Amino acid sequence: MTGNLFIVCAPSGAGKSSLVRELLIADSQVRLSVSYTTRAPRTSEVNGRDYNFVEESTFQEMLARGDFVESALVHGNHYGTSRLWLDEQRATGNDIVLEIDWQGAAQIRKMIPEAIGIFILPPSLETLMLRLNKRAQDPPDAIARRLAAARAEIGHVDDFNYVIINDDFSGAVLDLTSIVRAARLCGPLQLTRHRELINRMR
Repeated sequence: MTGNLFIVCAPSGAGKSSLVRELLIADSQVRLSVSYTTRAPRTSEVNGRDYNFVEESTFQEMLARGDFVESALVHGNHYGTSRLWLDEQRATGNDIVLEIDWQGAAQIRKMIPEAIGIFILPPSLETLMLRLNKRAQDPPDAIARRLAAARAEIGHVDDFNYVIINDDFSGAVLDLTSIVRAARLCGPLQLTRHRELINRMR
């Protein structure tokens, strides 16, 4: 039995990580894929929980070995998803959530067409700018780059199965958990998971 794979994408500051964090609390059957990155950790981030932080040389060695199912260069830093971990978790039936950018999402869709894409949008670019400034984790020039990149990222929203507007946070959390739970209840998956029960009732 293979678990569902959910791709969650959003421009920086749209609330993707916060929404996924609430999903993991609400649904114990979901596992978060922890990406590898060459980016330096922020103050609140923990290695192995938020990201696997590695040196550039280590990342390039892993990339050359084919260790990543997807990888991307975002805002000057490399990110990648472990192929081995993803395969092992899905084989056990766990649902997996990937927090990746649109480049990684496109790579995943080519390799795993059944992956379910979810795009998180802010209610406006003005709100996005306010959130990035309030976060106070990046200097002004980095915030300017992120805002410029946001427009390009939003241009790929048509490639995703679901779109959530993160205006009301509680409502957005409900939207995200509803998508995950509904996908788990689709007919073919349920017929596989509960074959014995269904056969007994026929």
